[in-house]
Amino acid sequence: MDNQTDDMTTKPPRARVEDAPLPEEAAMETAGAKLERKRDYLEGFLAKKPDSVARGEPGGELHQSVIDALKDIFDPEIPVNIYDLGLIYNVEVSDEADVIVTMTLTTPHCPVAETMPGEVEARVMGLPGIRDAEVVITWDPPWDPSKMSDEARLELGML
Repeated sequence: MDNQTDDMTTKPPRARVEDAPLPEEAAMETAGAKLERKRDYLEGFLAKKPDSVARGEPGGELHQSVIDALKDIFDPEIPVNIYDLGLIYNVEVSDEADVIVTMTLTTPHCPVAETMPGEVEARVMGLPGIRDAEVVITWDPPWDPSKMSDEARLELGML
């Protein structure tokens, strides 16, 4: 019985400083080989797709097609699409392919306040596989520049 207890409590050996490679050994890898190793890792990481994402879930095919369509709609006063501008707060796609887009506008007095929601709804409804679309306008939380993506800030010279 003591042997079983000893086997279960045996700890793995500790790492020792003297076991670490010397700086000269680490430097022996060429810069090109190191870059290639990093490139292989990054390409594999970027190519990895989620294992099993439903079409309507974030990262799914249908959900992504809605986001891509929203990125094609530009604010008429600002040369940035409404998604990167941070006007889209949420995109929900049901199992029946019904879409609800929750969005805001830069201000309640925005010149496109009456037309933008209709354009968003029409663009989403026109996507293959979408059964119905609804746009919900909200003012809470109010839009502010912190909601913009880095790409939008760069485009507007804010970075």
